[in-house]
Amino acid sequence: MNGAELFVRCLENEDVEYIYGIPGEENIAVMDVLLDSPIKFITTRHEQGAAFMADVQGRLSGKAGVCLSTLGPGATNLITGFADANMDHAPIVAIAGQGATTRLHKESHQILDLVNLFEPISKYSTQAREPEIIPEIVRKAFKVSQAEKPGGCFIDLPENIAGAEVIGKQPLKVQSAKIPTPPESKMAQAAELISSARFPLIMAGNGVIRGNASEALVAFAEKLNIPVATTFMAKGVIPFSHELSLGAVGLQASDYISCGFNRADVVICIGYDIVEYHPELWNYDKKPRLIHIDPSAAEVDEYYIVECGVIGDISRALETIAELAAPNQENNAIHLRKTIVDVIEADADSQAFPLKPQKILWDLRQVLAPDDIVISDVGAHKMWIARMYQAERPNTCIISNGFASMGIAVPGAVAAKLENPDKAVVAVTGDAGFMMNSQEIETALRIGTAIIIIIWTDSQYGLIRWHQMRHYGRPSNIDFKNPDFIKYAESFGAKGYCVESAKELVPTIKQAIADDTVVIIDCPVDYSENMKLTEQLGELVCPI
Repeated sequence: MNGAELFVRCLENEDVEYIYGIPGEENIAVMDVLLDSPIKFITTRHEQGAAFMADVQGRLSGKAGVCLSTLGPGATNLITGFADANMDHAPIVAIAGQGATTRLHKESHQILDLVNLFEPISKYSTQAREPEIIPEIVRKAFKVSQAEKPGGCFIDLPENIAGAEVIGKQPLKVQSAKIPTPPESKMAQAAELISSARFPLIMAGNGVIRGNASEALVAFAEKLNIPVATTFMAKGVIPFSHELSLGAVGLQASDYISCGFNRADVVICIGYDIVEYHPELWNYDKKPRLIHIDPSAAEVDEYYIVECGVIGDISRALETIAELAAPNQENNAIHLRKTIVDVIEADADSQAFPLKPQKILWDLRQVLAPDDIVISDVGAHKMWIARMYQAERPNTCIISNGFASMGIAVPGAVAAKLENPDKAVVAVTGDAGFMMNSQEIETALRIGTAIIIIIWTDSQYGLIRWHQMRHYGRPSNIDFKNPDFIKYAESFGAKGYCVESAKELVPTIKQAIADDTVVIIDCPVDYSENMKLTEQLGELVCPI
């Protein structure tokens, strides 16, 4: 067999189900072998879309999503989605075709040093320089990508290596290290700190989801009677409906949930990565004692000096600490939770039009089942989703946070639907973010993934306007014009609806679910609520 055949056999050995990408001249050997492989190739309309699909699939499944491009511009188009996955600790393996090794040493058509280009944004970046080493390279890429903390691995496959004959090689056995139980002494120390705390608070991060530790987290919080705040990326690790849930933290401004951190004397950070919400924003006075529970040691940061690091399996750590620690005597956040719930419910009956962000998210939450999935793009709507959309299950509200790249929602929804065909999947996006990868509507229709895209339309870069108004009191170059989104949807063969009053949104979403195809909902939004929120938070008084 040749190198391409061996390469695909190695991907099959890693249980790869989908590869997202675009065929090119330098990856034609791999593309030909895939015709006879059980791996399904999803032809996308842009490599960025392919990378975002692999990104979201990796985050939802815990197995590395795979994307493929040709050399040069094909590979550079992967970078944004690949970097997003790597920074958000989603497992992803990107593969790029490359020119023959006989021309890599000189100036040559479309040749770039891809290994060094991807190296700063990956856990492992390499080139297959001989066909015999392909099994080791592929096995290492998947092992490193899926290891805690997960991230991106990149493989450069030159065309002559893909076409070269290779004899006597086969895929390597798939192995992964088991995360150990934390040291008993550290779990005992954590229990002592918690037992002595008057106002303990839990900060749960995305590592709880990666470690399948949501049930252990809820049991821990219940047994010790400690309220839980989550990062954007950990929404749903405790149901918002739970009496100990305070919702998500991370607006980078004072919010009611910040009142809990201001009062806390011990903060228990569980599966928390500082890229999710920088500790300077919630631990600015450095007063609370910090407990770090995670498979990886704490990052070095002057605002994240840990009193006790419990390094190892999160679930086993929580179970043991809960047995050793004394429960908190009262729910110190009961009044705070009531205030947060009141804020979320305040605009449930609003009939204002264009719709308030709060109303859109309230209606969406009422329609969707607890296990349905929302994929948030990046923009002003992301801040509202993070604050107002309350998840009941892990991995049901996907937010790009570390890299925070616009354009993720539509391709991400395609991957989410492939991974969860029996759930409703809704991409929530601004009109700017939608147009960045709207071409993947065709991909969704072609492969039969029924997704709903709710576009918050305001014909501006709304989040940038929000920042501009806060800092300078005037907007700068944020306006643009949109196409007719209904006609745009129909031109692809999708369905389109335009919301023209507040009362129309709920029935429109229900109809979109029933349509069981790709549906675009044009929903005008009133972003004057952004500055109102800024003013409200500036005048915030913490409840007792």
